[in-house]
Amino acid sequence: MRCIFMVYLFIGLGGILGAVLRYGIGTWSGIQTETGFPLPTLLINLAGCFILAFFYTITTTRFTVHPHFRTSFGTGFVGSFTTFSTFGYETLELLQSGRYGLAAIYIALSLIGGYILAYAGIVLGSYERGQFTRVGRKQ
Repeated sequence: MRCIFMVYLFIGLGGILGAVLRYGIGTWSGIQTETGFPLPTLLINLAGCFILAFFYTITTTRFTVHPHFRTSFGTGFVGSFTTFSTFGYETLELLQSGRYGLAAIYIALSLIGGYILAYAGIVLGSYERGQFTRVGRKQ
């Protein structure tokens, strides 16, 4: 029972930190576009794709971390730092205001950019001793 409580505690602490960082970046970054394009959310979500993939790769292949830390960082911190719900809501706002082109660009950049940055995180996370290993496998 104590172990499961600790997992939830660490996830909650990571979640607090991720949410506060997301709010700070989104609010205080000063990034605004005249078109209403949700650039702060896009940048946060893309960064989260890279960070999560990089972290999971290095903690699987190179470094051993406590499972509670891995869970608190991945599920807690990165999970609350990134925000799929805001992505969905902002996409609907663009569509409802007739900005179909911007909505399509936002969706494409979010999805394709997310995959590319997650892949980059895996590749860079597998970099070891001056060379890249095959993604997900040691050579």
